[in-house]
Amino acid sequence: MVGSATRRPLRADARRNYARIVAAAEEAFATHGAAASLEEIARRAGVGSATLHRHFPSRRSLLEVVSRDRVEAVCASAREHARTSEPGAALFSWLRELTAYAVTSRGLASSLLRDGRDADMLEDGGCGAILTATAGELLDRAQQVDAVRPDVRAEDLVAFVNAISLAVEGRDDGVQADRLLDIAIAGVRSQSCQHAATAPGAP
Repeated sequence: MVGSATRRPLRADARRNYARIVAAAEEAFATHGAAASLEEIARRAGVGSATLHRHFPSRRSLLEVVSRDRVEAVCASAREHARTSEPGAALFSWLRELTAYAVTSRGLASSLLRDGRDADMLEDGGCGAILTATAGELLDRAQQVDAVRPDVRAEDLVAFVNAISLAVEGRDDGVQADRLLDIAIAGVRSQSCQHAATAPGAP
């Protein structure tokens, strides 16, 4: 509440500059990935670098805004999995969706997830924090039914996804990403679930 009370509304010209910067950033990040030149983004938006940095003091802050809609959609999917699937399946299906997003986002998701111990990721409302919290909710449910080892943390799952996206970066290799995620999932399953999966007649 303090921040919202002290933040002044943007003037009309500032709102237009903000919208142009975001649109230019979406195009640049889609083409060149998360490392796209901020100077080029400013040029495409028709503003100076100082104007861009006034609205977005860091590359991370711009990535957050550009990624927000996709991250919210991924988190909404987690709620749907939780509603329609048993806890273990819900978590693992959602991890596959998150991994697919990370692999195809041209470094955007990795930039949001790689600094899991950084304060800016853990800020309330940050995309990394939202994804980690969503993973935590699904993980809690899966651990309650002994589908996942009790020592696994949400941060571990996010780190797995980030590592996989970095491992296949630039190769668009969904097959390898799926295989690596299968290995990670096998490692976090509880012993009882591992035994059930390897029992004779198990699917």
